[in-house]
Amino acid sequence: MQLLLDAFWRAAAYCLHPRVIVLSLAPLVIAAGLAWLLGHNYWEATTSTLRATLEGWPPMSALLAWLDSVGAGWVRGALAPLIVIALALPVIVVLSLLLVALLMTPAIVGLVAKRRFARLERRHGAAFWQSAGFSLGCTLIALALLLLSIPFWFVPPLVLVLPPLIWGWLTYRVMSFDVLAEHASAEERKVVMQEHKLPLIGMGVVAGYLGAAPSLLWAVSAVTLIFAPLVIVVAVWLYTLVFAFSALWFAHYCLAALERLRKDRLPPPPTPVLLDPLPRPPGP
Repeated sequence: MQLLLDAFWRAAAYCLHPRVIVLSLAPLVIAAGLAWLLGHNYWEATTSTLRATLEGWPPMSALLAWLDSVGAGWVRGALAPLIVIALALPVIVVLSLLLVALLMTPAIVGLVAKRRFARLERRHGAAFWQSAGFSLGCTLIALALLLLSIPFWFVPPLVLVLPPLIWGWLTYRVMSFDVLAEHASAEERKVVMQEHKLPLIGMGVVAGYLGAAPSLLWAVSAVTLIFAPLVIVVAVWLYTLVFAFSALWFAHYCLAALERLRKDRLPPPPTPVLLDPLPRPPGP
């Protein structure tokens, strides 16, 4: 717990470092540019197609007609955009996580290592392509789990538990691997991730709940749909800041755990051997 809290306050302090603030802008620019490009080219066509599909489906058509009759006709115009945004946001979030893992995490780990763990040996346990492949594999698993869990989101308690748990597992796996890739050997990385599995998962879950906070932007009002491109950019920026904090938190924790592991594995100092004094020659 001491290691966990120590890493937490250090990560919060490092978020104010100018280099971290600058680094947080790179994934934001890329993800925001992609969101704008997709929205500019496909927003109208996608929402129109989805609206026509929903209205052509008899159960949904009957539901919309009933909503119109009770004075909730605004739902008809807001439903399709909300569904498109709900489906697009996880993709943008996952993209942001990958961008943080590929662009920000190495720089953040380098910053933490230089300022706090300058004497920690780099054993290069994983190459860049291995880190990218591991992150992509975990991301695909998380996306599959999210899609499978969507029916359970309509159960009020589960919608507050399942997505953060999935994001937490993804953050734990990706961040731990990337933070340890440069400094730990493959064996050391496995040992740290296994021995500290519960704290790392807990950190991932906390990061998952923090990452869910920007979604509250969409709960303010349906008027936010008018400013959807701007809100998406702000949401991606908030996600990026959360991921930057998560990378700092995992960097401080994992590198400290690695340093402790190596100290524990150092062979004990040799016991001094007491030699018998040389026998004195007999006197005359």
